Formats: sequence, C-alpha cells, structure tokens
Amino acid sequence: MNQNVIIIGASGYGRVVADIVRCVGDRVLGFLDDRTDITQWVGAPVLGPVSDYANYLDTPMIVAIGNQDIRQRIVETLKGVRWYTAIHPQAVIAADATVGAGSAVMAGCILNSGAEAGQHCILNTGAIIEHDCRIADYAHVSVGAKVAGTVCIGQKTWVGIGAVISNNLSVCENTVIGAGAVVVRTITESGTYVGVPARRIK
Repeated sequence: MNQNVIIIGASGYGRVVADIVRCVGDRVLGFLDDRTDITQWVGAPVLGPVSDYANYLDTPMIVAIGNQDIRQRIVETLKGVRWYTAIHPQAVIAADATVGAGSAVMAGCILNSGAEAGQHCILNTGAIIEHDCRIADYAHVSVGAKVAGTVCIGQKTWVGIGAVISNNLSVCENTVIGAGAVVVRTITESGTYVGVPARRIK
C-alpha cells in the first residue's frame, strides 16, 4: 500500500491496471510507452519510452501489454526490475492460491483453492479459475472464461472471452482458444481452436 508504480504500456489494458493500482491504495507514478503522441494517460504522465526504465529501478513496474510475445520480450529485456503484481480488491483469491510476479488479476476474477497462476499472466474480468489449476507464465484467461478444476494451461496460451475448459484437461503452450469455445479434450498441438466442441482451425 502507498507505493509508487510504473506501468509499461499506455493503452486500454494500462488503463485497467492503473485503476487496480489506485483501488488498492497505491499510486501510478507514470507510464513508459514508445508512442510519441501522448504525454498523459488516465491522469498520470507518460515518462518516456520503455528504454528509459533504468531511470526508475527503485519503483516497481508492471507490463500492461496484452500481446503475450511482446509482454515476454519486454520482461526479458528489462534487467533489475522489481515486478508489481496487480490484484483488484474485488477479485476472489483463495488463501492457498498463488499469483506470480507481474501478473494482473481483474475485478470479479475467482482463483479458487490450490490454483496457481504464473508470472506476467492476465486473469481478466470475471474469469473463473477453479481449484488446483496451473496457469503458466504469460497466459491470458479472458473476460468471463471458465476453467474447471485441475486444468493446466501452457505458457503464452490465450483463453478467449467466454470460453470454457472442462476439468482435468491440459492446453499446451502458444495456443488460442477462441471466444465461446468449449474444450472437452486435452490439447497437445499449438494452434487456434474454436467452436463447440473446440476444433483446431490453424
């Protein structure tokens, strides 16, 4: 509480993260963004490009960029950063669930008992992640998605808005589960899956 935070990415996602920072009683010191057309974003200054991060190593940071590849690249490029974890006060996090550094958990998200979310994940508004799930680094569980118990979601996988993953399944890394898709079988081949039941289209 009452700490300054720098958000990397002055965009819609950055706006939501800024709201979380403020809701928990912390302060947005500013944004880092490579765009040159803005100097302010949601009431905080744009301090400069991402490459200026080394000027602020005493301040925790979070990467608020939705694209998993870009998010990972930035995280792995920035050295010596102390990562901020943004958890909205209206998220429900079980006492024995864990959320990794640099991740964001939006309002209304439920992370149930024994669930583990990795580093730099996005657990979006109203997502339900049931007991004993494993969400790998850089994964994104979108708005209103439902992940049943004991599911493993691989690194950089994106579970689309309103998608459903049945219990005791695994979804491999670098996979996209389309909006409203229903996964009823383990997915072992990376790609894009859509429909009910979910089928690979590319």
